[in-house]
Amino acid sequence: MKHIPSLLIGAASSNSGKTTITMGLQRALVRRGLQVQPFKCGPDYIDPIFHQMATGRESVNLDTFLSSADHIRQLFHQYAKGADVCIIEGVMGLFDGYSASKGSSAEIAMLLDVPVVLVVNARSMAYSAAPLLYGYLHFQPRLRIAGVIFNMVGSSQHVESLKLTCQDVGVDCLGFLPRNPRLSIPSRHLGLTVSEQQGMEQLICLAADEVEQHVELDKILAL
Repeated sequence: MKHIPSLLIGAASSNSGKTTITMGLQRALVRRGLQVQPFKCGPDYIDPIFHQMATGRESVNLDTFLSSADHIRQLFHQYAKGADVCIIEGVMGLFDGYSASKGSSAEIAMLLDVPVVLVVNARSMAYSAAPLLYGYLHFQPRLRIAGVIFNMVGSSQHVESLKLTCQDVGVDCLGFLPRNPRLSIPSRHLGLTVSEQQGMEQLICLAADEVEQHVELDKILAL
């Protein structure tokens, strides 16, 4: 099978902005005329609906608690056929699983040998991100942290400080999303209410606009 650019969107913790950035990235790549195949770590069924809205392709769950490693590899390669790029959204924090890191996003990334783009909520944080990033870079040598996207960035000065942080740590800054209350997914969308498709479509479009403006898509595709 041809090489298909693939990556996993992970995060330092829950509520960092994984879903917003994942949907925005997926739609931004679709706008480029690419076939984007979405995946979701774990048994979640809400985020895959959002992925399908963003890409027009069915999102597939990858869960090492319910499935064997071989089955997950088979699923991944089966659904990747015909796609130009595969985007996997992680679950919770990168190493959070059902037992330590078992069942975590990191386990899926290592199982499929795909690089990780780490999402960090930078609200009220600047150079203190350095030890956080350093830890994620070196905690698990088998895991490839390819770059970081900062969320909730407050100003151009904040951006420059975060870029300096990445330089000092030795990791690529792939972009950021500014603080924007319109980008927040309302809590009702995190439960059973998924019928407000028009509102979610507007949010996906806005997220894609921000990704196109502030995230280095060419670098991400080159990963």
